[in-house]
Amino acid sequence: MAGTLVANQINTDTGLFSTNNAYLGIAKAWLNYNGSTQTVNGSFNVSSVTRNGSGDYTITFTNAMANIYYVVSGSCQQTITGNYGFVLDFPFNQAPTTTTARFCTSNAGSGATTQDFPYVSVVVHGA
Repeated sequence: MAGTLVANQINTDTGLFSTNNAYLGIAKAWLNYNGSTQTVNGSFNVSSVTRNGSGDYTITFTNAMANIYYVVSGSCQQTITGNYGFVLDFPFNQAPTTTTARFCTSNAGSGATTQDFPYVSVVVHGA
């Protein structure tokens, strides 16, 4: 059977979907990115990525977040087998907005200096 289901509202009085837990905790956006070539390998709810400087990026959401109280997290690697780093959300005293999030990729082994990594994975959770 094939077809399309379109609904403006779905009501349920029991189970997981009877609470907000079913959709408040899911990823609202994600990004797999090559910071060395500025290539988006895959994404969800990310319309663009801007490189502000070495290891410093701003993602623009396709659909705005419900509020600014979301979490950006992720990881990065220089190669598949070595030199790892970390993703820091909202660096440089940048306040979050509902339409963009700024993050940095930093080398964990060199005093946490920002740098571009070819393997960057970022996920956004929130309302």
